Amino acid sequence: MRKNYVLIDYENVHVKTLSLLHSEQFWVYVFLGPKNTKLHRELVLAMHEFGSRATYVELHSPGSNALDFHLAYYLGALVRDDPEGFFHIISKDTGFDPLIGHLKSKKISAARSVAIEDMPCFRQQGELSTNLRDATPIELIAPHKIDALIKLAIEILRGQKKAKPGTEKTLRSTLRAKLSKDVSDPEVDLVLRQLQEGGWAKLEGKKMTYPLLEGSSQS
Repeated sequence: MRKNYVLIDYENVHVKTLSLLHSEQFWVYVFLGPKNTKLHRELVLAMHEFGSRATYVELHSPGSNALDFHLAYYLGALVRDDPEGFFHIISKDTGFDPLIGHLKSKKISAARSVAIEDMPCFRQQGELSTNLRDATPIELIAPHKIDALIKLAIEILRGQKKAKPGTEKTLRSTLRAKLSKDVSDPEVDLVLRQLQEGGWAKLEGKKMTYPLLEGSSQS
């Protein structure tokens, strides 16, 4: 599963919690300016719990747009090391938008959000929960559950060596049949979407292919 890098402009957005980012796919960088001398207790505890998946970047000298330049530097380094990742900037500063647009023009997945809750992955889950009658919002926004379901779905597809689902419809039906019985239809749709966003499944025309699964064949 591809990594999601979350770069938080703490000078601009005082994030209080990282509760939505507990899944192993999220890596967090909190950028602190010289005046950021107090942090929320829940944020500090979460950063400690994340271990190697969490990093503080401290600026000791003030300067116009200094934090923005530091964030852009780290973002560039992360893109260089993992161009297949998804890169999120958490900031109300629209000055980052041209950078986001440039990354997208280079086929790099990137987005700026004003809050963690507004990141594309969580916003999509919220939209899904309001559009589908069977939706269970608490489950839909539980990344650790979706992460486990995605891993199970990949194992299921990897085990189908002779014939993998050849269309999006048959892939959805396969997941519906083979994932655990307590998985709701909205969660199946979310798993399908995440498989496609992660590059495990790709829709080419009307045919479904599986670029990251060796020896794929479709029925």
